[in-house]
Amino acid sequence: MNSPVRSRITAAFTDAGLSGALCATDIDHGTTVTLAADTPVSTASVHKLCLVATLYREAAAGRLDPTTPVDIPAAARAPGPTGLAVMRDAARLSLRDLASLAIAVSDNAAADILWDHLGLDTVNATMAALGLPRTIAVHNQAGLYATMVDDTGSGGPAALVDPAAVARLTVLDPHRTNRSTPREITALLTAIWRDDLCPPPWAEELRAVLGVQAWSHRLASGFPFDDVRVSGKTGTLPTQRHEAGVVEYPDGGRYAVAVFTRAASTAVTLPAADAAIGRAARIAVDALRARRGGP
Repeated sequence: MNSPVRSRITAAFTDAGLSGALCATDIDHGTTVTLAADTPVSTASVHKLCLVATLYREAAAGRLDPTTPVDIPAAARAPGPTGLAVMRDAARLSLRDLASLAIAVSDNAAADILWDHLGLDTVNATMAALGLPRTIAVHNQAGLYATMVDDTGSGGPAALVDPAAVARLTVLDPHRTNRSTPREITALLTAIWRDDLCPPPWAEELRAVLGVQAWSHRLASGFPFDDVRVSGKTGTLPTQRHEAGVVEYPDGGRYAVAVFTRAASTAVTLPAADAAIGRAARIAVDALRARRGGP
């Protein structure tokens, strides 16, 4: 990669108090912009991309029906701040509508129903079959939260901003939690957008699901244009803020981008860190567009 581009991306992270890793890929031309793209990273909720992609690959192969309804009792749901995780009553939703919730608002309870239905082994086997051997899930969302409770003791949410407690969190160690690399995550997105993961109409529906995310404060913030579409999935853990997605321009340019960051601060609210993800992604995509001759 052109060193000035790498320097600008690094500066975007540094100015926000972050260290970061990035991979951006031109989906149609195959060119890349990278910064520590093969570094192992804790994926957090970015791994829901792998989960939902597996659901649609299994559907395309005829091994499941994504319209299958699931009864969801009010009790024993995975913890989380959104979606079914905070709802009080029983519900009934199809597998694909659970996938929409898992992407749109990062619903942990919806995701764990899918994890239970598919199994960690199936998701991992799917990633391996796609040539992504470093993209591995070791626990579902409830399991991830359980390790945080085990690591921090009875401190509750306050422990997650205590530097000493945060240092004990195994979910921040990519060798002990759900993990991947920026390059492999962009390869997964490229496979989805090139119909390599599954054929139409399944691929079209999968892309539509990945386009419903509600959050626009990270990746999408770098592309504030009405005619540019950003489909993405965030991931958040103490000190870690990530997003991976696809940026589509009206001239047909399509770019898969994965940005993984870690902050020096343990504060929960760091808007500059969120914005840096969009800024770094924009620098990378602009460089890719310059290579292909786009405006």
